[in-house]
Amino acid sequence: MRSPRHWDARLHAAIGAIPASPADRWLRRLSTFADRGKLWFLVAALMATRKGASRRAAIRGVGSLAVTSSVVNALLKQIFGRRRPDLGLRDETRLLRRTLTTHSFPSGHSASAAAFATGVALESPLAGAALAPVALGVGYSRVHVGVHYPGDVLAGFAVGTAVAAASRKWWAVRPRTPARVRPALSAPALTDGEGLFVAVNPRSGDAEYDPASDIRRLLPRAEVLEMSEERGVAELLGEPARSGRASALGVAGGDGSVAAAAAIALEYGLPLAVIPAGTLNHFARDVGVDTIEEAAEAVTSGAAVKVDVASLNGTPFLNTAAIGSYPEMVRRRDALAGRMGKWAAMTVAAARTLRVGTPVELALDGRYVKVWILFIGNCLYTPRGLAPAWRPRLEDGLLDVQYLRADIPFSRTRAVLGTLLGVSDRVSGYAEMNGTSVKVRSLSGPQPVAYDGEMGKPATEFSFTKGGSLTVYCCRTT
Repeated sequence: MRSPRHWDARLHAAIGAIPASPADRWLRRLSTFADRGKLWFLVAALMATRKGASRRAAIRGVGSLAVTSSVVNALLKQIFGRRRPDLGLRDETRLLRRTLTTHSFPSGHSASAAAFATGVALESPLAGAALAPVALGVGYSRVHVGVHYPGDVLAGFAVGTAVAAASRKWWAVRPRTPARVRPALSAPALTDGEGLFVAVNPRSGDAEYDPASDIRRLLPRAEVLEMSEERGVAELLGEPARSGRASALGVAGGDGSVAAAAAIALEYGLPLAVIPAGTLNHFARDVGVDTIEEAAEAVTSGAAVKVDVASLNGTPFLNTAAIGSYPEMVRRRDALAGRMGKWAAMTVAAARTLRVGTPVELALDGRYVKVWILFIGNCLYTPRGLAPAWRPRLEDGLLDVQYLRADIPFSRTRAVLGTLLGVSDRVSGYAEMNGTSVKVRSLSGPQPVAYDGEMGKPATEFSFTKGGSLTVYCCRTT
């Protein structure tokens, strides 16, 4: 029976016997342009100019490529040591300009191409699909110019794909479907936004973009009110809510503005339209409202969902609250995330913050704990550990309590390494619990608390509870 290498060599020879054509020149150029990842770094640079999934895809693609290249060149090529094909019978018009002296198996170009395209596809399937033919072309070009056997290319594709897929262990892929919610029984359908009062924070998100004009265009009968130093969300929305003029409230801004508007909507039993206009829009993304157009469509059609609300000493919050070093860690992470992705940003932020932080002594539901950070989420967050990013559900009825103990030797070092390796929820010193309420008392004097991006006044007593449900305009109902 013929060995796989025999058939590999036969197929390599058959491809080499294909008559010359103009494609030879382009395939040689493609193969050369992919040297040392130049092609993929250029694509990544272009993708990184757009925020959101495109930038995350670029970062994951480059990271996957870097790891794959190291594994292939420093390890696998040395282990297998396969010699390059004999180029004596190849048409000179196909040959590369330089002679290769490295081993042949697996193909580094193919591995890098597959790693980059797969990494991109995990974050942006459409971009990944567009890159797939290019990645396949790079792999084939290596056989066409004669420097690899087909088996080398197939093995390279397999290695690159596996490494990119494994990156989900360290940097979880955000689900493309929003969090699970309860459908609202009813919400008023407001034609052209009539009866809707929207507070707009012009200082949120992109400094060069003011969402007020788009809101007026999409909802011409809505009352659009812009915040100022003198008048915040409470002042702008409180009066129409109290007077009964408002059929619904709306807010365009960051998570702090959304939480403030939610408090008023809850108090007066009004539905809330959340218009994503902040920097990160955590709540809007989790609930499934990604654009102003989607929010406007939900308002005019009356489509809405119900989500859980948590409260801190009676003040509602929608996302998270934290005591200790966590607020500073999140601030650092969010500042770095746009440049290096959340996984790497959280690792750097954790290292910098925990290095200079001081522990806090707390009574957690009456039990003494000494912690570096205490995190409390409205509904359970994932991934578990010190890098929670999103919620699978917004109606689970639970508070998510996670903390890093300060009485465990080297807990900070272990936490940073755990975040780097994607196992921060299993390091010694990490602890978690959940429930419908939790009482926290500071034994280290008054402590500031951060919730939904805002800083509360320092206090020694903190009561966290689940505070009912909020009706939010959203076109999805499942």
